[in-house]
Amino acid sequence: MTFHIITIFPEMFDSYFKESILGRAIKQKIIKIKFYNPRDFIPRPHSGQAKHKQIDDKPYGGGPGMVMMAEPIIRAVAHIKSRIKNQDSRIMILSPNGKKFTNKYAITLAKKHQHLVLISGRYEGIDARVKKVLRAQEISIGDYVLTGGELPAMVIIDIITRQIKGVLGKNESVEENRISSPEIYTRPEIIKYKNKNYKVPKILLSGHHKNIENWKKKRT
Repeated sequence: MTFHIITIFPEMFDSYFKESILGRAIKQKIIKIKFYNPRDFIPRPHSGQAKHKQIDDKPYGGGPGMVMMAEPIIRAVAHIKSRIKNQDSRIMILSPNGKKFTNKYAITLAKKHQHLVLISGRYEGIDARVKKVLRAQEISIGDYVLTGGELPAMVIIDIITRQIKGVLGKNESVEENRISSPEIYTRPEIIKYKNKNYKVPKILLSGHHKNIENWKKKRT
């Protein structure tokens, strides 16, 4: 799968995508990540807008802050579409007002689409015509407001990448496919803190797999 990220801050993604599972998936060419800065798609090259790389302006009707202009984003998506032709793709606008992103939806996207376009907003948001023109889907990662769409883009890519075959190796490595619980332990068996011993539950040391699985189920 290829992730196409439209953002004015592509450098924010560098460290996260170079490390751990995502970094390995990129090196193994299981996934690709490409960036597109709206400032590179400003129309009317001789205008003041282009001269100052302006991609935001005051909202019509008044209101606080600035709004990201539609044209640079639409042109960026048109550029992406011209490269991927008719391959399966989905366009998403990362917004606190969008549909809640879930693990179930991530699995669906990983199976159905070869390309995912993620539009990261900034300021007070994106001109509403972007959604209408591109028929894009608004997606939210939670009931809160962030400074921009870059963090949600990282989260969504992380979640989807985990569902792609070959990224985690064995299917059992995907936590959601196995029985886990919020109560987990590792060595040592006993930890002493302020004269009190904190022990691993005996059931986990018993070697009785059925009883252990039942214990985990009760805690999920």
